Amino acid sequence: MTDTRKVLLKLEDVKMHFPLKKEKLFSNERPFVKAVDGVTIDVYEGETLGLVGESGCGKTTLGRVMLQLYTQTNGTVHYTGITLNDYAPTYAFKDAAKIASVKGSAEEIIEKYPNQVRLCGGLLLHDDLQELARTVRENLLAIKEVYRITTAIHLLDIKRVAHLESEKTNSNTSSEKKSFPKIESKISALEVQLKSAEKVRDEKDAVLIKMRERCSTKSGFDVLMDMREVSIDLSRLTDEEMRRQRRHLQIIFQDPYSSLNPRFTVGNIISEALVAHNMYGKGTKQLEDYTLDVMEKCGLQKYFLHRYPHQFSGGQRQRIGIARALAPQPKFVVCDEAVSALDVSIQSQIINLLMDLKDEANLTYLFISHDLSAVKFISDRVGVMYLGNIIELGKSDEIFKYPLHPYTNVLLKAIPTTDEESKKELQVIEGDIPSPVNPPPGCKFHTRCEYARDICKSNIPEWRELRPEHWVACHFPVGVEQVEPPEIPKLRNYGDNETNPYSE
Repeated sequence: MTDTRKVLLKLEDVKMHFPLKKEKLFSNERPFVKAVDGVTIDVYEGETLGLVGESGCGKTTLGRVMLQLYTQTNGTVHYTGITLNDYAPTYAFKDAAKIASVKGSAEEIIEKYPNQVRLCGGLLLHDDLQELARTVRENLLAIKEVYRITTAIHLLDIKRVAHLESEKTNSNTSSEKKSFPKIESKISALEVQLKSAEKVRDEKDAVLIKMRERCSTKSGFDVLMDMREVSIDLSRLTDEEMRRQRRHLQIIFQDPYSSLNPRFTVGNIISEALVAHNMYGKGTKQLEDYTLDVMEKCGLQKYFLHRYPHQFSGGQRQRIGIARALAPQPKFVVCDEAVSALDVSIQSQIINLLMDLKDEANLTYLFISHDLSAVKFISDRVGVMYLGNIIELGKSDEIFKYPLHPYTNVLLKAIPTTDEESKKELQVIEGDIPSPVNPPPGCKFHTRCEYARDICKSNIPEWRELRPEHWVACHFPVGVEQVEPPEIPKLRNYGDNETNPYSE
């Protein structure tokens, strides 16, 4: 069955290694903290992906890499919220310039020219790569021109709104009256240019479509790839290009106290990003009305607008942080321990608020937390992280009902319960997390796993789908012979003198 869910963020082999000071002055070797050590995962549009694990496992670092608050050491972060048809980044022009040098079979091209493959797919099988390189570049230039004109019109429209409001409140200012017709004239001229630029872009698209038709009889990889659907690689954007995309990717911080500027009023805190991203003009009534609307949705009274953070409780401050994150109308939000600093009585209110806002705006969340009960309640899928790697991933109910990794199993057994009938004995994970500077070989959890064997100490476990949409990296998953249908394949045959460590 084909998965029809849209991938919003696609991470491929993402690593984030932080350099440390050299241990010896004249040594060439420099140690690194391997906070994230090779993560490949898809985040689907409209879902809440929970991320759990002990402190120091890399959850927050991974979330910040997704937002490009940290530039990863290795790997790519693809974002489908915008495509090449919306915005032509600088790196796309560099990739286009190298198209003419592409040589080899389909398999060789995929391996040697991954950036060019992402840019135009099977078109690289075209007979005239010089023509292809020129056409792709012309198409990118046309897209860039459309974006430039659209942005200019938007900025002028913001000025027009500001002048309209100013004229209503101060009808005696003649200079403002004179400047308004100039703005209208500029907008009209740009709208004419925009129609022409869009026509050129569509013509260039049509040329690429014809080129794809000429390639359609060739064998190889996806020859019908449409450049207009190519996602943006956030990891390759320039600082300025990434700044323009910040409004789409937001974060709710853990600490509701230190994350708010004490010198800003609530109105300033929420509206700052709106002005920075040219969504509204500074000081306009339109901006104030929108800010008040966001506050109301987040459970904040309108008269809070001119108050300062120190005048609020922890729960109210977190609502302000949520309002700030959601004001720019993002598509993806990292909730980094968003409720851990709050009283238990307030946590449920904030979680319910996040769920309501998600449904209303079709948001996508990465929900990072130590609280497994909160993760189970809010998440559609759950990823379990240990020492920089995701070691288990599956639907929320599936993870809690059929934990496959020994680490996940112990985490769940460590959850306190009020059910007297179950009389569950809390289990503690023995030992400390190994150093992320020198992680153990093989399975990183083998130093603390009671079922570890020799193979665990030397071989890295394979990432396998053992149940539908339930993945795990473990040589000996928990209960592989006891779980209910759909049946899980046995990993190995145990001899007469050898028993499965998970069998009863």
